[in-house]
Amino acid sequence: LLPAKLEPLLSRANLLIARDVEWANIMFAFEQESRYIIMDPLFSQSPVGYIREKSNVIFRQLLRSRRPFTAQFTDAMGNEIFTVRRPFWFINSSIYAEVDGKEVGVVHRRWHLWRRIYDLYLGNKQFAVVENPGFWNWTFTLIDEDENVLAQIDRNWRGIGFELFTDAGQYAIRFGDDGQSSRLGLGSDIEELNVVRPLSLPERAVALALAVSLDSDYFSRRGGWGLPFLIATE
Repeated sequence: LLPAKLEPLLSRANLLIARDVEWANIMFAFEQESRYIIMDPLFSQSPVGYIREKSNVIFRQLLRSRRPFTAQFTDAMGNEIFTVRRPFWFINSSIYAEVDGKEVGVVHRRWHLWRRIYDLYLGNKQFAVVENPGFWNWTFTLIDEDENVLAQIDRNWRGIGFELFTDAGQYAIRFGDDGQSSRLGLGSDIEELNVVRPLSLPERAVALALAVSLDSDYFSRRGGWGLPFLIATE
């Protein structure tokens, strides 16, 4: 039953996840719950799903990106597909993917002075690692123990206005070409990725949990330019 619930969203070769602009954060440094739209690049006119954070308003203001939260992944009709849960963290963050309240996998961030390293687990077994060199590199490649490519997450540039004044980032999730675009005769702005094997649906859920964690760890901007006396800190 678990793969059947995940299949409508996660069987796609590529996904785009776009974060909504949080105007209260920009204007008043008031941390809002994060909202995302999930799109299929082949059918980008209509969302195929949504992500909605649920967290405590006080924790959001005090703890900022270190706050504990859950996030619900739904289809376009609002039906829950799976959730992710991220506890409060101090040094290294972790995020858990859960289906119907049952944990299926986890992503642990590994501390490094400048590199961005994440270990991905399905149950108790590690299936991938991400070792991003840091700095201005916005591509996060999932590789297996033999350094074969399994999937990739790219944070896309959305224009200088978005990047300077908002944290409304966009992420391209590439699971590898399953031949769908060729069969349908459709094109996509996302280049297909060659992978050593297709990720299982639960593994893909863990990869999407990683995307949410990346956005919170590195790309959540603090606002407050609307009221100069309000200064937000990390």
